[in-house]
Amino acid sequence: MDIATLVGIILGLGAIVGSIFLMTPDFGMFGSASSFGIVFGGMLASVAVAFPLKDVLQLGAAMAAVFKGSSDSLGGLVDEAVEASEAGRKGTADLEKHIDNIKGFFFKDGVQMVIDGYSLEELSEILNTRIDYRELREGTQAGLFKSMGTMAPAWGMVGTLIGLVVMLSGFGGEGGGTDTLGTGMSAALITTLYGAILANLFFLPMAEKVKSRISFSSTMQSLQLEAARLIHQKKHPIIVREKLNSFIPPKEWKKDEGGG
Repeated sequence: MDIATLVGIILGLGAIVGSIFLMTPDFGMFGSASSFGIVFGGMLASVAVAFPLKDVLQLGAAMAAVFKGSSDSLGGLVDEAVEASEAGRKGTADLEKHIDNIKGFFFKDGVQMVIDGYSLEELSEILNTRIDYRELREGTQAGLFKSMGTMAPAWGMVGTLIGLVVMLSGFGGEGGGTDTLGTGMSAALITTLYGAILANLFFLPMAEKVKSRISFSSTMQSLQLEAARLIHQKKHPIIVREKLNSFIPPKEWKKDEGGG
């Protein structure tokens, strides 16, 4: 679980609810199923028009991924690469025995290519292609959330216009139209509120979260690609660590005490 995402949403909702409570104890006036339906339903409809159906159907999985935490540490990946390089310098047989100790599938595939005798150019080209197309796939998720964040306020405005039409149609009606006017004004304002909340507390921040994870994943896989290249070249573990330290914050740097 990504604690930062959860805490951010809770703080945002808490600030909204707390501010409403300071203004009025009547929370009922801020609830409207019809207004929510206009904003959320319209937003989903727009996304369905803008994106392929297969991407829209994966929206739930994309949201779950936003809340999923990551325990990956770039410093830990360097340690893993150094251990693999130590085995690689001893020979292919030792590297093959060591491969089961590698956790990440991307790095494991790279090391397996070394074992299988791929050239340095082939290894680099294959892994770089995987990085590029992973970025494209995950970038679609970020685009999906960004579009939802853009469309939610727009549909809030649609709801506002509907509410204004209802409100204005109440003028001159039988009984003065007081109830109709109140209902229309409420719908006009609440739909705008819902659109703004959905956009600025949920979908636009989710898009930025996905983008930051794409960046981190690309850094991680670039590190592992370079590690596989260094293992292919049978570089000394000390050189492997020093070169891979360039990918990580200095506070995570470690120094080899030795190496084969």
